Amino acid sequence: MNKRTIGKEKERLAAAYLMRAGLCILEINFSCRLGEIDLICKDGKYLVFVEVKYRKSSKTGYPQESVSKNKRRKICLVSGYYKMIKGYGDNVPVRYDVVSILGNRIRWDKDAFYYDGL
Repeated sequence: MNKRTIGKEKERLAAAYLMRAGLCILEINFSCRLGEIDLICKDGKYLVFVEVKYRKSSKTGYPQESVSKNKRRKICLVSGYYKMIKGYGDNVPVRYDVVSILGNRIRWDKDAFYYDGL
């Protein structure tokens, strides 16, 4: 299996995990010229933008550690564009989560980062 196929499989796994936790999946792999967001969900009143990271082992570090400042900035830019084209106003609260998959273990970090004008 190539990395792209594995990535898609892990994103589907993360989406199923979040659905079981009560989130509504709005988009999988939303992309535009600014970048891409793995999952976009609703969690109550929150619009949630989720980055999914996978590693077979922790030999090279934990998956959640690989969400760089540049990646966070891109996610925030794309989330602003998504809100605009879908008609979400500034009054809709936004949350940025990371779902890490290490081997067969899933970890969900709510509010993993926030937009601070990166």
